[in-house]
Amino acid sequence: MWKYMKDYFPISLVKTAELDPSRNYIAGFHPHGVLAAGAFANLCTESTGFSSIFPGIHPHLMMLTLWFRVPFFRDYIMSGGLVTSEKESAAHILSRKGGGNLLGIIVGGAQEALDARPGSFKLLLWNRKGFIRLALTHGAPLVPIFSFGENDLFDQVPNSSGSWLRCIQNRLQKIMGISLPLFHGRGVFQYSFGLIPYRRPITTVVGKPIEVQKTLHPSEEEVNELHQRYIKELCNLFEAHKLKFNIPADQHLEFC
Repeated sequence: MWKYMKDYFPISLVKTAELDPSRNYIAGFHPHGVLAAGAFANLCTESTGFSSIFPGIHPHLMMLTLWFRVPFFRDYIMSGGLVTSEKESAAHILSRKGGGNLLGIIVGGAQEALDARPGSFKLLLWNRKGFIRLALTHGAPLVPIFSFGENDLFDQVPNSSGSWLRCIQNRLQKIMGISLPLFHGRGVFQYSFGLIPYRRPITTVVGKPIEVQKTLHPSEEEVNELHQRYIKELCNLFEAHKLKFNIPADQHLEFC
């Protein structure tokens, strides 16, 4: 089934550097998109051949805890490598002896989905530093991942910052823990409206690992320094590949 999903868009995975199977990694995934299709297909299924591209590495993807409270669905998503977004889950994976684990975190989270639309490169990252602190605590290298085309799968009702719709969406997101983007794609027999995602390619590019010195009690200065290094490497990854996907040379990542 997941192969059909991969072929529909299609979705592909690109490696730019080797990952040492004797180590554990934290991978920051960007952007969230509406459905995080690239993150799921690449890290939770073998449809794009993750294990052959990164031999010896077992991927995991963090997901909102509320989904793990649904009977049977919880067991199904756990079988695909999904784990709760709690610190204890992350610590369990990153502390495994022998290495070979990659913990994927969609850093922008549900709130970033509200900015997911074709041509948008806005990432919710400036104040997202929990994954940085986690990397320092465990000495886990950080791997930036950018999924080109992730935001092109759906159109979204205009909801600019400060608009009444955005205010309602932000309020609901704080209450419910999930965002509610008003999106639409194509239908089964027509292409103008529906809830099926557009058939547009997604190319997920995995960057080179950023070495992290293990620091059990990192200071704010150490967290901020690594955070800036991560942003720089993520920007470098985007700039190095954007022209291949017809992104204008003067288009850069936007952070909020």
